[in-house]
Amino acid sequence: MGFAALLAATGGGHAAQGAAANDPAAGYPARPIRLIVPFPPGGSNDILSRYFAQYLTERLGRQVIVDNRAGADGIIGTELAARSQPDGYTLLFASAAFAVNGATRKVAYDPLKSFSWVGTLGFGPSVLTVGPALKIGSAKELIAHGRANPGKLTMATSGGYAHFASELFNHLSGMKMLVVIYKGGFPALVDVMGGQAHVNLGSLIQTLPHLQGGRLKALATSGSKRAGAAPDLPTIAESGVTGFEANNWWAIAAPAGTPSAAIGKLSAELTRYLKLPETMKRFQAEGVEAEIRTPAEVHKMVPVEIAKWKNVAKVANIRN
Repeated sequence: MGFAALLAATGGGHAAQGAAANDPAAGYPARPIRLIVPFPPGGSNDILSRYFAQYLTERLGRQVIVDNRAGADGIIGTELAARSQPDGYTLLFASAAFAVNGATRKVAYDPLKSFSWVGTLGFGPSVLTVGPALKIGSAKELIAHGRANPGKLTMATSGGYAHFASELFNHLSGMKMLVVIYKGGFPALVDVMGGQAHVNLGSLIQTLPHLQGGRLKALATSGSKRAGAAPDLPTIAESGVTGFEANNWWAIAAPAGTPSAAIGKLSAELTRYLKLPETMKRFQAEGVEAEIRTPAEVHKMVPVEIAKWKNVAKVANIRN
């Protein structure tokens, strides 16, 4: 007699059915899940979202499809997620750009009320790089060169967090570079590598693979301390820009009203994913610090982040 038949014969089948009935998330997911990434392929949001989507696909037995919906500094994809059915089958991969847009842009969703948060993946610094068009050996050299040549250097960036971090660096360093905004972090990096722009301050995770080969030179990182993935690089603050600090963060959200059972199941899987040795090893190598925050903790974090970036816009006189 097979195990299932034995359960049924002994009443165990009823016990199993009862346990499933008591678990409101037992049947979730019943079909593929869409994970909206509001930026184009190649950037930190895309890279990290695909790692987690692959994990969820294997764990839940249903495909988790990454859907890149770039545009308007991440607003288009975020709005699409906010307007989706709150059934657990549409998720948003959010980052610090979510808070920046909430602080400085008129959006068709409420950044504080339109989403139910699943949790955070972690945070990570950006890295200051120059391309072949600029023969610079250190961040201090770059700052001195920029100050001596105001308006002559082009800084390529994407929107949202990267734009604001770049503008803050430009302001505090006194370099007065021309800041050009691209549709995504990777396209901005490509133009610096190609010599069409001079400077980039992009996520460490997206930049590290391109530091080999001589088309990019890393000068400093943007965190309050040196990055574990690049310990030889000084921070921007160490390089003479006192008080400068900027970190990106990444999180998973769902449309407000998504069943709590689905949120709970996804949050538990996110926590498990972040504790896996292979995840920790990968994150460490790529400059990401895993950080587990519960849905309630993210709800508290978001308004603080919005207030922070609103203040940055005021200090650096940024018009988004």
